[in-house]
Amino acid sequence: MENDLRIISGGAGSFVLNDTSEFTGNFDAIVVLEDTIFNSIKIDDVDVTGQYISNASTAVKLGAIIRPKNPNTFDVPNKFSSVQLSSGSVVIVL
Repeated sequence: MENDLRIISGGAGSFVLNDTSEFTGNFDAIVVLEDTIFNSIKIDDVDVTGQYISNASTAVKLGAIIRPKNPNTFDVPNKFSSVQLSSGSVVIVL
C-alpha cells in the first residue's frame, strides 16, 4: 500500500498534458483534470484504450484516475507507455 500512496501522490513527479501531442514514457497513472477525450492509451506500445474506457468517443469526467491493470502481481505493476488526447487535460503521474 505504501507504494500505491507514493504513486498516486506523485512522489516520482508528474507532467501536465494539455494538448493533442503524444506523451511517451513509463508512467503509473493518469489523472483527469477536466472532461477529456482520449485518442489512445498504450501499454508496451499496444493500444489498450478500450480496456479502460468503454466508449472512447465520450469524455472521461474530471477526477477520474486511470491506473494500469496488473495481470501478474502487485510487486511488478504494468506501466503505461504513452497517451494521446483528442481534447481536455490530464496529469501524468510518473
